[in-house]
Amino acid sequence: MEKNNRFKIFIAAYLVLIKDGQILLSKRANTGYQDGNFGLVSGHFDGAETAKQCIAREAKEEVGITIKPDNLKVVHVMHRYRPEREYIDIYLESSVWDKKLKNMEPHKCEGIEWFPIEELPDNTIPEIKLALDNIKKKSFYGEIGW
Repeated sequence: MEKNNRFKIFIAAYLVLIKDGQILLSKRANTGYQDGNFGLVSGHFDGAETAKQCIAREAKEEVGITIKPDNLKVVHVMHRYRPEREYIDIYLESSVWDKKLKNMEPHKCEGIEWFPIEELPDNTIPEIKLALDNIKKKSFYGEIGW
């Protein structure tokens, strides 16, 4: 295979915030992917950043909080296949953040809301639901879409 034709994979980071048995979910809007469904604060790597740096940046951009990379730990990795793209998703958890959460991207998010971790909304994005189930089971690796 020629150098320019090498396989490319996308990498995304996801923030797992749990407080008092509840998890923070955001309702997607105007993104072209899973709009109207609940997911996590997340985003693609910009390059030249670690997974912890990526999700700390996304947390600031999406919900206005500062999370120190040292307060993040990887709790799950998922290999996700979609016909148009293949992903490695890294889920990071923190129990420490600096201030009240606020929807900073209303053009891409209808709102943020806490839900009981045991009662996720029916319209939770399937790969998010699977990842959260795997995290509860302490399963570090998962796959979806194959």
